Amino acid sequence: MPQPLDLPQGFRWGVSTAAYQIEGAVDEDGRGPSIWDTFAARPGAVRDGHTGAVACDHYHRYREDVALMKGLGLDGYRFSIAWPRIQPTGAGPANPAGLAFYDRLVDGLLEAGITPLPTLFHWDLPQALEDGGGWLARDTAYRFAEYTALVADRLGDRVPAWITLNEPFVHMVYGYAMGIHAPGRALMLDALPAAHHQLLGHGLAAAVLRERGLDVMIANNLTPVRPASSSEADQAAATAYDALHNRLFTDPILLGHYPDLSAFGVGPDLGGSVRDGDLKLIAATPLDGLGVNYYNPTRIATPTDPGLPFAEAPIEGVPRTAFDWPVVPDGLRELLTGLRDRYGAALPPVTITENGCSVADEPGPDGTVSDPDRIAYLAGHLDALAAAVAEGVDVRGYFTWSLLDNFEWAEGYHQRFGLVHVDFETQRRTPKASYGWYRDLIRAHRALQER
Repeated sequence: MPQPLDLPQGFRWGVSTAAYQIEGAVDEDGRGPSIWDTFAARPGAVRDGHTGAVACDHYHRYREDVALMKGLGLDGYRFSIAWPRIQPTGAGPANPAGLAFYDRLVDGLLEAGITPLPTLFHWDLPQALEDGGGWLARDTAYRFAEYTALVADRLGDRVPAWITLNEPFVHMVYGYAMGIHAPGRALMLDALPAAHHQLLGHGLAAAVLRERGLDVMIANNLTPVRPASSSEADQAAATAYDALHNRLFTDPILLGHYPDLSAFGVGPDLGGSVRDGDLKLIAATPLDGLGVNYYNPTRIATPTDPGLPFAEAPIEGVPRTAFDWPVVPDGLRELLTGLRDRYGAALPPVTITENGCSVADEPGPDGTVSDPDRIAYLAGHLDALAAAVAEGVDVRGYFTWSLLDNFEWAEGYHQRFGLVHVDFETQRRTPKASYGWYRDLIRAHRALQER
């Protein structure tokens, strides 16, 4: 039996998923094409030509998945709403069938005693908006606010808190700068307008939510940045990378300005994207919570590519996941205490909105799925979280990634992050050993707090 952790009263336990990674049903009930439908159809874009056309078939099997969540004893479920289900072209009136699906999902969650925590944008932009420039176009931010209003007006009576964007840094870098995610553009630093327009979209959507009395969050992918050595050059490279990865999407919301990006040859107007009043609008609606997605630290060295002021260096001497990501649990404590030290009173309460690992797990001869590496990963990171709480960081919840094995973006179905194994041929769900471990941990924690 897992030992309960010393965590604050009311601490929330949850799991996270994303629409394109689990829903499938991409051509049903009026859903329009997304950039991921288009990207996955491009030869060579996704490993082995996999697509999210079926994924976990959650669109039809959501009741079964809600039952699995209920079995865990969760407090909350973080999912994303597929913008192309609500507005097939990214504009105009809502698609009734799309809203109806999320109506059913929200009602099912509430009946199971689980609080919904929706994310409005988890990378599946309507293709029609990308055809008009995507997040490189300022207009997309205004379309995002209109979409937010449609969804909040339908679900806001039952859903108290909302996440605007998921990992805007990753979407900008992988989707617009490097071209390894949808929409597949390789613009390098010319992708920076996608940063500002996502943040502008956040600010506009946050105002929409607040007008309706709803709580506002954003989920940022954050990493503690470690210089490869004590040399001045490595220190400068680490500072540059930290500004890009951690501060670009956090400073404007919490501090009202962009970080120093001069190492990239970029001024405070991000190449002319920033207009008068934009930063005030982005920071105008205070966050009710900051979502933190953490997977590993990043080690940075002096650049070898003249186009960038940093180079990534390997983290050696630690275990690695099936995705070849380093496993450094204390990096979470380091990250959380670093946020507190950097932002002080400007830092809102934190929720860990993603944390998990890929393991090459399959059912054994008896049909069960043993995943001790995932259990060790989760236990280590939760110990680090508890250590950060003991050091005074206000952490309100932990949502592990993910409930189900799913479509893992450019890796297709080759990386398994789930507490529940999915056979993608039959759609059979098999709870793994980590599912039972997480369930028992939640029970132990709840029993401790009820004493």
